[in-house]
Amino acid sequence: MRFYADLHIHSKYSRACSRDCDLEHLTWWAQRKGISLVGTGDFTHPAWYDHLRETLVPAEPGLFKLRPELDRDIARTLPASCVGDVRFMLSVEISTIYKRDDRTRKVHHLIYMPNFDAAAEFNRRLGKIGNLGSDGRPILGLDSRDLLEITLESGDGAYLVPAHVWTPWFAVLGSKSGFDAIADCYADLADHVFAAETGLSSDPEMNWRVSGLDKYTLVSNSDAHSPPVLGREATVFDTDMDYYAVRRALETREGFAGTVEFFPEEGKYHSDGHRKCDVRFDPAQTIAHNGLCPTCGKPLTVGVLSRIQELADREVGHRPADAVDFRSLIPLPEIMSELLGVGPKSKKVLSEIASLTAVHGPELGILDDVPLDDLAASNPVLGEAIGRLRRGEVIRDAGYDGEYGVIRLFEPGELSKAAGAVSLFDDDLFAPPKPVKPVVPAPVAVVEEPVVLELEEPELPLIDPVPTLLDGLDPDQRAAAAVPSGPLLIIAGPGTGKTRTLTHRIAHLVTERGVPAEHCLAITFTRRAAAEMAERLEALVGPQAQDLTVATFHSLGVRILREQHARVGLTARFGIADETVVQQLRDEHGETYKKELRARDLVDFDDLVEMPVELLAGDTSLIEHYRARWPWISVDEYQDVDETQYRLLRLLCAADGNLTAIGDPDQAIYRFRGADVGFFLRFQEDFPGATRVQLGRNYRSSKHILAGAVQAITPTTLVEDRALTPCGPHREHARIGLHHAIDEQAEASFVARTIDQLLGGSSFHSLDTGRVAGDGTQGLSFNDFAVLYRTSSQAKAVMEALTRAGVPFQKRSHDRLTDRPGVRVLARELGLVGLHGSVVDRVRQAAHAVHDEDAFTALELLMPLAVRHGDDIAGFLSELALGAEVDTWDPRADRVSLLTLHASKGLEFPVVFLVGCEDGLLPMRWPGEDLEPEAVNEERRLFFVGMTRAQQHLYLSHASTRLRQGAVRTASPSPFLSSISPTVTERIGDPVPKKRKPRQETLF
Repeated sequence: MRFYADLHIHSKYSRACSRDCDLEHLTWWAQRKGISLVGTGDFTHPAWYDHLRETLVPAEPGLFKLRPELDRDIARTLPASCVGDVRFMLSVEISTIYKRDDRTRKVHHLIYMPNFDAAAEFNRRLGKIGNLGSDGRPILGLDSRDLLEITLESGDGAYLVPAHVWTPWFAVLGSKSGFDAIADCYADLADHVFAAETGLSSDPEMNWRVSGLDKYTLVSNSDAHSPPVLGREATVFDTDMDYYAVRRALETREGFAGTVEFFPEEGKYHSDGHRKCDVRFDPAQTIAHNGLCPTCGKPLTVGVLSRIQELADREVGHRPADAVDFRSLIPLPEIMSELLGVGPKSKKVLSEIASLTAVHGPELGILDDVPLDDLAASNPVLGEAIGRLRRGEVIRDAGYDGEYGVIRLFEPGELSKAAGAVSLFDDDLFAPPKPVKPVVPAPVAVVEEPVVLELEEPELPLIDPVPTLLDGLDPDQRAAAAVPSGPLLIIAGPGTGKTRTLTHRIAHLVTERGVPAEHCLAITFTRRAAAEMAERLEALVGPQAQDLTVATFHSLGVRILREQHARVGLTARFGIADETVVQQLRDEHGETYKKELRARDLVDFDDLVEMPVELLAGDTSLIEHYRARWPWISVDEYQDVDETQYRLLRLLCAADGNLTAIGDPDQAIYRFRGADVGFFLRFQEDFPGATRVQLGRNYRSSKHILAGAVQAITPTTLVEDRALTPCGPHREHARIGLHHAIDEQAEASFVARTIDQLLGGSSFHSLDTGRVAGDGTQGLSFNDFAVLYRTSSQAKAVMEALTRAGVPFQKRSHDRLTDRPGVRVLARELGLVGLHGSVVDRVRQAAHAVHDEDAFTALELLMPLAVRHGDDIAGFLSELALGAEVDTWDPRADRVSLLTLHASKGLEFPVVFLVGCEDGLLPMRWPGEDLEPEAVNEERRLFFVGMTRAQQHLYLSHASTRLRQGAVRTASPSPFLSSISPTVTERIGDPVPKKRKPRQETLF
C-alpha cells in the first residue's frame, strides 16, 4: 500500500499555533491534501493527551482513527474525490536545552509511541523534568541522550527522530547550538537512531554530501502549525498501514518510498543573513565577511546551505548508491496565488482549489500524479504551471534568518492580469524562465574593535625548587595554607577559594609536613559540604584521606555519643525522637521530659551537640582524650557557629592549639538559628597570638558585580579594608541591571523574558518575533540561572511567569544544617523499599516537612525508623543527620533555580536575579515595625550574599506595588540600592509609566 505520511505537526496547545489544530480539522485537511497517516503531535500536553484518548479509537496496530460518528460528519463536508481513511500515530516534538562540553545545546526531537500506555509512561517521566502543561512542544533542560533513553524505556517500539536537523538554532546539526555529528549528540545510545528529518531548508540531495548521514533514512514532514499547511513536506511509504511497518521501513528502508519536499530555498533558514539589516549571503559571501553582518557588525545567522558545506565531505551532486528518490513541490495554494495575483489564503484561491479538488482529487495528487492534459483542460495556465513544477523549472529567492523564501513559476512579465483574472492570450506567456538575479550585498562596514576590560592580574607566587601542593594557590591562599601551626583565622570573602584553601592546607599538613591523617578533624555545617571536602581531600591526599575525619557538627556529636554512650545512660543503638514523641513527652512530663527520653534510649536533635558539650565539660580526662585524638582542627563557615558549637570547639581545642577557622563575617546571616558572628570577631581574643590572613582575590564574579557588592556592604562591613579583586576568566563584563517594575507580575515577566534573551531564544517563536537580542553563544543553560528572593511567597509570581514561558524551574530548599538526597534515594539506601505502610507514611511525612522548610521535623520523623530497623540503619541515619526532600524531579535535568536568599548561601550561578529589592523585604520587616540596628545590618549582609552569588550577570529588581499580607501595598526601593554607584549599573527595561492625573470633566 502506497501512502503519504506527515508525522510532525502541532496541536492548538503549542505556542504560535492555530486554534484549528484539533483532530477534526486535521482529519479534514489530511483528506483534502491526500495524507493518509498523520502524527498527533503534542501528546505530552495533559489537555491534548486527554482529548486524544477521548476522540481516537484503535485502528491498525499502533495506529488510531477518529471515532466513527466524527469521521462521518467530516466526510459530509468533503467532495467525494477527497474522502479517504486517515490514521493517527502518537507523536510529539520535544525541545531540549542543556549544556554539554561547555556549550549550550538546543536540539529538537520527534518522539513516537506505539500506544497510550507507553505515552503515559513517557509523560510521567518527563513530568519529573519540566512543566508539560505550558506548551505542546515542552522545553526541557535534559540532555538529548537522556531523552532518548527515556523514550526507549517507555514502551517497546518507541523511537526518536532528530527534528529538522540543520536548523541553526534548534537542531542536532545546527550551526548555533548543535553537534557536528548525530552520533555525538546521542552518545552511547546513538545506534538507536535510524532516521533524521531534513527540515524545510534542505533536501536529500543536499544531505547526500555528508557521508555521515548515509546510515539515516531521510524523512520529511510539514511541521504544521495550522491544518492548511499539512503535507507541504511529507514522507512516502509503500508498506502496510501500521505503526510497526512504518518503523521497520524507516529502520531497514524496505517499504520506504522517498519524500515530498519544499524547494529548500523556500525554507526560512536556507541562506545566511541578517533579517533586521536585510542582508542575505551565500556561503562564499559569508566567509568573505568573516561571518559578520556588513551593516551592523553582528554575527550573521549561518543557514543550512553553509552548514552543510562546512560538514560536507562530498561534492555537490553526489548520489549514494542506495539513495531513495524525492520530489520537490510547491504547495497548491502558492501556485494558485501566483496565477491569480492574490494572497494564498484569499477566498478566490480557496474557491479555485475547492473546484480543482472536486474534479481531480486531493492536492498532492494534483501536484504529482494527475495528467497534465487533464489539468490543462480545467485551466491551461495551471497545466503549464504544474508542468514546470514537475520539470523543476522554478525561480528561487532563498529564505534566510527566519524569513521564508519565495519560489515562483513565472517571471513577472509572463502573466498578464486583468481584474484579478488570468489572461490566457499573452504572446510571451510561456517564455522560458530568466536566470535569478544575484543578491547584491551591502557594502562592508567598518566594525569598531570591542573594548576589552583588562582584569587585574594576581601576583604570581614564587615557585619552590621542589613542587608542592601549594604551588597552584594565589599568594594569599598560599600564605594561609602554609601557616605551620597554632591558631589561624582566615577571612575568606565570597568566591575567594575558601574550600580550596582549607583542603590544600589540610593536604599540605598531611603529605608535606608529616601530620598523621588520623589527627586531623575538619568540621562543616552540611553533609553536602562535608562530602565535597572529603572528595577534594581524597584527590589531594590519596589513600591517607580515609584516615581523616570530616564531619558536620551534628554527626561529630553523634560519633562522640556513640563512643561514650554508657557515660550518658544510652545504648549504642540510641535513636532520635520524632516530633510527636517529643511533644507528647513534653505534655506529659514538662521539664522532666528529657529524663523520659533517656529512659526510652532516645535523644532529640539539640542533644546531638549539647550532650557532648556537657560530657566533655565535666571530664578533663575526656577532653584530653579528644584533644590528643584530633590535635589539628579545621572549621568551615566559622561565622555561623552558635554558642553550643562554639563551646564544643573550645573544649576540643586549647587556646594555643592548632585550630584553623575560616569564614567571612560579612556573610553571617543565620542569627535566627542561634548563630553568633561575635565568636568570629573575638577569635583573636579567644586564641591569643592567632595568625590572621585575608583572602581578597575573587574568582567568581565580574568586576562590576564585585564593585557593587562591596559598595553595598561597606556601610556596615565587619571586615577591615573590605575589598574584592576580580580575577576570574569572565567572557563579558556586563553592568548590574536595575529593573523597576509596576508590580510583581511585571517583575516576574521581566525575569522570564531576560532568561529567554540570554539563552539566545528558547523557541522559534522567540526568534521569529524578534525578542532575542543576543546570538545565543554565551554558553548558558537553564541550570545557569537563579532567581533569589527574601521570602518564599515571592516565588509564586515568578513560577507563574516561567510556566507561561515554558521554562523549566525548580523551587529549591537548601538547608545548610541538613542535607536531603531525596526520598527515593534514601529509601533505597536504607533498604526500606517494600516495607510496611507505616514506613512509607513516615517517609512521606518527612518529605512534606521539608517541603515546608522544616528540616528538623523531617529528621525527627525519620530517625525512629533507624531504631526499628537495626544498627546499620541507625548508624547510617545518625552519622548523616539528614532529612528528606520532596524529590519528584529527575536529577539529570537542567532547571532554573528558585531560592530564598538564605538558601543561596554557598552556591553560585552565571546569572542571578534578585527580585523584590524593596524596603520591607530588604530589609525584611512588617509594616510599622522598627528593626534594631543589628537586624538591619544582617539584612544588608544577606543582600551582599545574594549579589555575590552572580558570576556574569546580576539583575536587581523592585516593584512599585506588591501583594503582601493579603493586600496590595505601595513599595519603595530598598535603601541598600542607594549604596551602589551608577557607574556599575544600568537601567533595564521600559520605565514604569506614571499615573495620569484624572481629567476634569467639563459640563459643556
